Amino acid sequence: MPSSLKQFSSILPRGSLAYINGNWAESRSRSVFPVNNPFNNELVAPTVNCDVDDAKLAVESARNAFAKWSRETTARDRSAILSRWFRIIEREKDNLAKLLTLEQGKPLAEAKGEIDYSNSFLDWYAGEARRVYGQVVPAPVLNREHLHIREPIGVVALITPWNFPTAMIARKAAAALSVGCTLVIKPAEDTPLSALAFAQTGEEAGIPKGVINVLPSDRSNSASIGRYLCESTDVDAISFTGSTAVGKILLSQSASTVKRVCLELGGNAPLFVFPSADLDNAVKGTMASKFRGSGQTCVSANRLFVHSSISKQFVEKLKTAMSSLKTGNGLENGTTQGPLINDRAVAKTEELLKDATDKGAKIVLGGSRGIGCCFEPTLITGITPDMRIAHEEIFAPVAAIHEFDDETEVVGRANSTRSGLAGYVFSKDQSQIYRVTRSLQVGMIGVNEGIMSCAEAAFGGVKESGLGREGAGQGIDEFTQWKYICQQH
Repeated sequence: MPSSLKQFSSILPRGSLAYINGNWAESRSRSVFPVNNPFNNELVAPTVNCDVDDAKLAVESARNAFAKWSRETTARDRSAILSRWFRIIEREKDNLAKLLTLEQGKPLAEAKGEIDYSNSFLDWYAGEARRVYGQVVPAPVLNREHLHIREPIGVVALITPWNFPTAMIARKAAAALSVGCTLVIKPAEDTPLSALAFAQTGEEAGIPKGVINVLPSDRSNSASIGRYLCESTDVDAISFTGSTAVGKILLSQSASTVKRVCLELGGNAPLFVFPSADLDNAVKGTMASKFRGSGQTCVSANRLFVHSSISKQFVEKLKTAMSSLKTGNGLENGTTQGPLINDRAVAKTEELLKDATDKGAKIVLGGSRGIGCCFEPTLITGITPDMRIAHEEIFAPVAAIHEFDDETEVVGRANSTRSGLAGYVFSKDQSQIYRVTRSLQVGMIGVNEGIMSCAEAAFGGVKESGLGREGAGQGIDEFTQWKYICQQH
């Protein structure tokens, strides 16, 4: 085990090895890749670099485990395992959060919040496992019975991002496991250690060998592993969270096998502040939505549409709130903004700001790179439609203000994108809230609220922001299929 991981021996007893068929192993190629801390670029751990041969072994293991897991365990059995897993993660929360911060960079308080959020899905689906109901349908003729039953879809490949390295796995895995699916997990190359720790805690909870498999790999191997998982007839479904561009590739590659594809893709979330809004609450909601994860979330408020009559006041209040943010090492007390994930993310942020200022926008606060991959929380005003920042997902701690005067016009601007994940509305006018929430083309809306995701609610988007839903009762749908049985008596 790398010395840097010895402090995490309870959740990574075998270090940063792959997890296949209940065994901790090196890649068949015996290659490794570095996982670095994005704050200071220091090595966290060399990690096994899996390839397609390893992916084939993982899929074979999941396929072999599926029959027993789906047919020889009851819903009550699976519920009990998920409940034990919940208690183990609660016990190990501090270690899991610290590991997450080391490889992802977010402040430790946010990392602990992510572990709690992750664990809420184990808790929720421990209950839902026992509530996967079928139907008895009245037949149109005598002496015949019609049944609709729900069955697990089979082997599911989870391809997950770096911004919520534990939560995005837990949200998918808890639902899939609860109904009897088996898993092959391909975590992001930046954050594989949290995925391995998640698997270890699952093993301790009693997940049988082969039911969960984890394939760490670097960026160069990720594409070929992804293609194999999409094209394999032994993989029954793909569940992916990440960029729209990659989601389209996976959807296309899955077409040859006509498999189920569940996608949670990029957002370009509008946030509206109307004249009747409580500005203090609007600022609070904006801060929560915009700066969680240093702005690196798919539901982050990307376009802040503020009515011209209150824009100046709102900007001043937001500037004051943003001035209290502290950027730095996520493990240090008081840090509220960690680094961006890598140099590419910093470069993109700088490009968006330069394009905007070259075209007349004004930086009111921040605007510069900090230590390592840190970026100052930035407030920019005067955004116009000809700027890249008006249309592209920012994924950084940048609050971009767009002024508007007319409700119908601004909703049209908000809808003039192929994205449709989340939106936020701040208003006290109930008629206006009704009109805007019904007109806005997104899958989720927070009304006078900046944080809305939870295990009990269905998470997902419309248009090019995804297919399907995660969380709530709807999360079960992605991992089950209906079977109709017609029986004559």
